[in-house]
Amino acid sequence: MDPNKRIVDALRSSGYKATPQRVAIAQTVLRSKNHPSAETIHEEVLRLHPTVSLSTVYNTLHILREMNFLNELTFNGTTRYDPNISLHINMICLHCGKIIDVEEPSLEESINKIAERKGFKITGQRVDIYGVCKPCQKHENSVGL
Repeated sequence: MDPNKRIVDALRSSGYKATPQRVAIAQTVLRSKNHPSAETIHEEVLRLHPTVSLSTVYNTLHILREMNFLNELTFNGTTRYDPNISLHINMICLHCGKIIDVEEPSLEESINKIAERKGFKITGQRVDIYGVCKPCQKHENSVGL
C-alpha cells in the first residue's frame, strides 16, 4: 500500500482530518532513521509548508503516537520520536545524543518467552541502554578524558 494512502486512511479512520501539513509531518517522522525531535521535524516540514506551526507538529506527533505509529523517547529533558515500533533496543549516547536501533531476534524471543511464562500480554515496549558511542569514545581518547 502507498505510504501516503496508509497515513491518510489511518488519520481519517481515527477521526482526524488528513491535512497536507499532517501528512507531511507524518511522512517526515515515519521515514526518519535519526529519531528526530519535534523541532527537527518542524524545520524539515517548513520547507514544504512555510506556514506550519510547531504546535501543529506537536499535535500531529501526539496523534501518531496515540495511533501507535511511533514511540516517544524522553531522556535528559529532550523528546525524540521513533517510528520503529517493533521490539528493539535504543542505544543512547550520553555525549552526542545519537540513538542507535538494535534489533536482536534472540531478545525478542526471550521477552516473548518470559511474557508467556508470566501470562503477560505485551502491548508495547521500550528498552534503552545508555553509554558512549564509538565516535565519542575516540574523541574522549584523543582529548585525554
